[in-house]
Amino acid sequence: MNSSDYSKIYKENLLTDVMPFWLAHSRDEKGGYFTCLDRQGKVFDTDKFIWLQGRQVWMLSTLYNQVERRTEWLEFARHGADFLLKNGRDEAGNFYFALNREGRPLVQPYNIFSDCFAAMGLGALYSATNEDRYGEIARQTFLNIIARRDNTKGKYNKQYPGTRDLKGFSLPMILSNLSVELEHILDRQLVETLIDEVIHEVMNVFYQADSGLILENVYADGSFSDSFDGRLVNPGHVLEAMWFMMDLAVRRNDPELTAKAVAIALRALDFGWDTEHGGILYFRDIKGYPTQQLEWDQKLWWVHIEAMICMAKAWLLTDNTQCRDWFNTLHEYTYRHFADPEYGEWFGYLNRRGEVLLPLKGGKWKGCFHVPRGLLQLGNTMDAISAKLPR
Repeated sequence: MNSSDYSKIYKENLLTDVMPFWLAHSRDEKGGYFTCLDRQGKVFDTDKFIWLQGRQVWMLSTLYNQVERRTEWLEFARHGADFLLKNGRDEAGNFYFALNREGRPLVQPYNIFSDCFAAMGLGALYSATNEDRYGEIARQTFLNIIARRDNTKGKYNKQYPGTRDLKGFSLPMILSNLSVELEHILDRQLVETLIDEVIHEVMNVFYQADSGLILENVYADGSFSDSFDGRLVNPGHVLEAMWFMMDLAVRRNDPELTAKAVAIALRALDFGWDTEHGGILYFRDIKGYPTQQLEWDQKLWWVHIEAMICMAKAWLLTDNTQCRDWFNTLHEYTYRHFADPEYGEWFGYLNRRGEVLLPLKGGKWKGCFHVPRGLLQLGNTMDAISAKLPR
């Protein structure tokens, strides 16, 4: 297929399949969204996870801002955001991890990613509405994230201090995207300074030159910890982070950053690809030892669509045939195994052989985010590739 054929597939999948699934099944008239949906879209649990609530607000607002100003998207985004504003935070302004259906807290605000995606959603809704109540809480939450980033869990941290003080890759990875998503409500210098910091963290501190890979956890100075946590590689995280880096490279006209991001992404695919069954393994140990994660060999929806975005952007920016070939391979595997043309949306969890492991369409970790965001990114990127081609 050529890039225009791919673009048509992704746009149609987004607008006639994936988003209609969430619009039809996720609304809770008591407020917010149901995310625990079975294959057909039936609700199997009513608990509400803040980071998925925020992600869905962002997705709906972004479609309204970037694709079409559909009233149904904006109203549905407000529906989720107002539930968050009413119920989502503790007295200090930290967002809880989980609420019950009515909005009462279930899990304390130990997880900073609740704050990240609440801020991201509210910031996008502010762009759509220009209503200060959304923008101000998004800004306050972002500043709170920055204040917490050296000790994200605070009093909820279960690690004993001083013995093996590791820092994780997830937050700098998210901040490399979140800072740009919220730049319309933040001080410009803060954004640029933060971008400098996260590029350094992602591309130098967590990156290990000897292996060409990025680790999930390192010591504060970037040195290697020969432990379960220190040896852990999540290929999906690496690939998602590398398309964030490519976007920042375009923003800053930095071809060296682009080249390094593409090289790391290709290395992550080589390292993570299951040569026996196809697809990308969820976790690997950098030394080849067994991982603590018993789900290490599962194939997850978000890993594969983030890999597709990464290779699509690499193809666009470099014309590298290896990136194009990887993209074709990833598309074929992903659409053959994850998409569900019978009931809509995508399956989230496959076993190593590529068979559906859990038939759910949403749950505690999967919501209205990676698939629709990915389809939007892929459609736009394929259009950009088509525009570069000679006519």
